[in-house]
Amino acid sequence: MAAAVEPHSSLYDTIVVGAGIQGSFTAYHLAKRGGETLLLDQFPLPHSRGSSHGQSRIIRRAYPQEHYAQMMAESYRLWEQLEAEAGASLYRQTGLLVLGANANPEFQRCCRTLVKHNVPGELFTTESLHRRFPGIQPYHGEVGVSDHTAGVLSADRALRAVQTLRINVCYWKEKVPGAYGVSANFPCFLALCAPHHIYGLPSNEYPGLVKICYHSGSPADPEERDRPPEASALPDIQILQDFVSKYLPGLVPEPAVVEHCMYTNTPDEDFVLDRHPKFSNIIIGAGFSGHGFKLAPVVGKLLCQLSVGEEPSYAMEPFRIHRFPGLPAPAL
Repeated sequence: MAAAVEPHSSLYDTIVVGAGIQGSFTAYHLAKRGGETLLLDQFPLPHSRGSSHGQSRIIRRAYPQEHYAQMMAESYRLWEQLEAEAGASLYRQTGLLVLGANANPEFQRCCRTLVKHNVPGELFTTESLHRRFPGIQPYHGEVGVSDHTAGVLSADRALRAVQTLRINVCYWKEKVPGAYGVSANFPCFLALCAPHHIYGLPSNEYPGLVKICYHSGSPADPEERDRPPEASALPDIQILQDFVSKYLPGLVPEPAVVEHCMYTNTPDEDFVLDRHPKFSNIIIGAGFSGHGFKLAPVVGKLLCQLSVGEEPSYAMEPFRIHRFPGLPAPAL
């Protein structure tokens, strides 16, 4: 990772607190404008107490929400730009298969956004799905849609790449209180959702293995990130084993590797990208709800635009803080 350094200046145009992928891309966009930017993190880098570490993250254009589907085309371009600037390969195209009940509204919205944005892919009936992918058993008669542009981002490498470009990184032994969301601890082993998303893990990382993620779990304390999982994690693993046995009967259901992913959820699982309600010089980016990594280049750009007083490139209403009027006042 980028080495933490002593600040070389006592005056900065912008200070970004939090050196995960979102904060790092925000600092990256700010630094490209030529201003003095400092990126702070509470822990020495690299560390596993945030949500940006690990070997892989999914990237896809198959989104049921139109506001994210709109952003993904630019997100792909910015990831490609980062690869060129850093001289590193960060994205591997594998394709993605989304499974769901044909009447599932989320599945139907996903199909519509793929068509609307001209994303290459295919629709599958239950029968054609099993013929095309004999290793997948549509246990409840699911249908499918593929996103040919989807793939895998190398998470650790991507974070390292963005932090090494034009950014001053400083290790800061202080805490900044969180505002929204609940930190949760998830056993991650194919992404299991409703609808289900299926994709392959790069074979050079785990030959012959498939990655399966269960996006659920109990609240967890990021300060206790290195503590072994409690017994409450066992039902989650059993749920995944049951899923593998039913939908991927050719695989051994017992996990070879178990990893836990920390992330913060908002109640509606949309991000918070907004100005502080009282202090207009503070911009908040939070609550990325387990699906923010792929969108980090665009999120960083939006937070940069907000911080310098520009009109954001996308409609920001889905990300405003005021959409949660019934929540207790945040500790800001």
